Amino acid sequence: MVHRHAGVGCAALTVLGALVLAGLPEAAAVEPPAPTAAETLGAASPSPVVLRALERDLGLTDAQARTRLVNEAEAGARAGRLQNALGKRFAGAWVRGATSADLTVATTDAADVAAIEAGGARAAVVRTALKDLRKVKVKLDGAVSGRALDTPVRYVDVRTNRVTVQATSRAAADRLVAAAGVGRGVVNVKVSADRPRALYDIRGGDAYYIDDLARCSVGFAVTKGDQQGFATAGHCGEAGARTAGYNRVDQGTFQASVFPGQDMAWVGVNSDWIATPDVEGEGDQNIQTAGSVQALAGAAICRSGSTSGWHCGTIQQHDTSVSYAEGTVDGVTRTTVCAERGDSGGPYVSGTQAQGVTSGGSGDCTRGGTTFYQPINPLLGEYGLTLTTSTDESGTSAPEDGQSGGWATGQVYEIGARVTHDGVSYQCLQAHQAQGGWQPARTPALWQRL
Repeated sequence: MVHRHAGVGCAALTVLGALVLAGLPEAAAVEPPAPTAAETLGAASPSPVVLRALERDLGLTDAQARTRLVNEAEAGARAGRLQNALGKRFAGAWVRGATSADLTVATTDAADVAAIEAGGARAAVVRTALKDLRKVKVKLDGAVSGRALDTPVRYVDVRTNRVTVQATSRAAADRLVAAAGVGRGVVNVKVSADRPRALYDIRGGDAYYIDDLARCSVGFAVTKGDQQGFATAGHCGEAGARTAGYNRVDQGTFQASVFPGQDMAWVGVNSDWIATPDVEGEGDQNIQTAGSVQALAGAAICRSGSTSGWHCGTIQQHDTSVSYAEGTVDGVTRTTVCAERGDSGGPYVSGTQAQGVTSGGSGDCTRGGTTFYQPINPLLGEYGLTLTTSTDESGTSAPEDGQSGGWATGQVYEIGARVTHDGVSYQCLQAHQAQGGWQPARTPALWQRL
């Protein structure tokens, strides 16, 4: 796995299907080269603030940090193409190594190995497809009930091809597995005394205050029509709760909030506050958010919060369920980034791409810990919000010709989604909210022409 995979990419197009090439007009041969995934996602020109934090927290050199961000951007696009090609046989994808140079894609069929390798990835042949692991997790989540605090974390681990249950004892995990009626062969048990907690206590990462009773951190600036605001954690406040900014000036009101179940909310601000794409980084320097393309497991990620500041780590697992004393939250992402009380609601970014808002965790930033974030794309989709980014153009647009299935800015797309644009059909490669300049024909890192 190399930085650009130029030769491998050509082979991948041949093996993964004529659909990618069929129907292209001859004029395409003389068109300017399409931007790389790293160029599309902003990884080719990273912020110095992001680089310094990656060097500090992941032990990287400047060159390694830059290379890692580019490799992760390119790996996401390759993994999306392979996932779409493998369909129901797909069993997960992840990156590894100091510079994330190695992309692994898992399948349940050994006949897929050649296509995976031609697509620029290592192949892993495993027993259980990702969709079936997710079904096991759903059963475990449904059986939690009173066992929540004894088995507080559950997630699909694509690297082990298992569903992991974190429990305070082996016996507690065994009881949950038995109650769920799932096979023990697909479940790993991790015994830990950690009990994750919601981190109670408009630039992303800045403090805000709720009804003069609690403090949380701003996630990402958003808009809904003409209303400006920010995304944050649901456990920070209920709908109708009033907020004041980091300077204690009247700020806004929680428009909607869900917790537990999910941990998402958004605050609509008054005219004294302006939405910006900024996230507070190291030394009070700003990082600008360029989009919300979801990073792979194993990718580097950084977090900002009003208590502990700017810290980095790696993504461990997506689609995790975690049980707090207040109830269970599903669909969060587990990371190695540390956090503390008051950091709740703050932003997680991978390179320049928004990933989510801080939900909870265990440990602290002195001895380290585990944290969970509510992914941003489901939050944006649930509330009909548009992420404020440095790539904003003319705002949102209606689907092409007003028809269902047409590509539209502001729409949240999942891997595999199909759209039409300028009369051409495309399939989504990476989960993201469409930005004004990200038309499918201009972003082969995000869309595959069919």
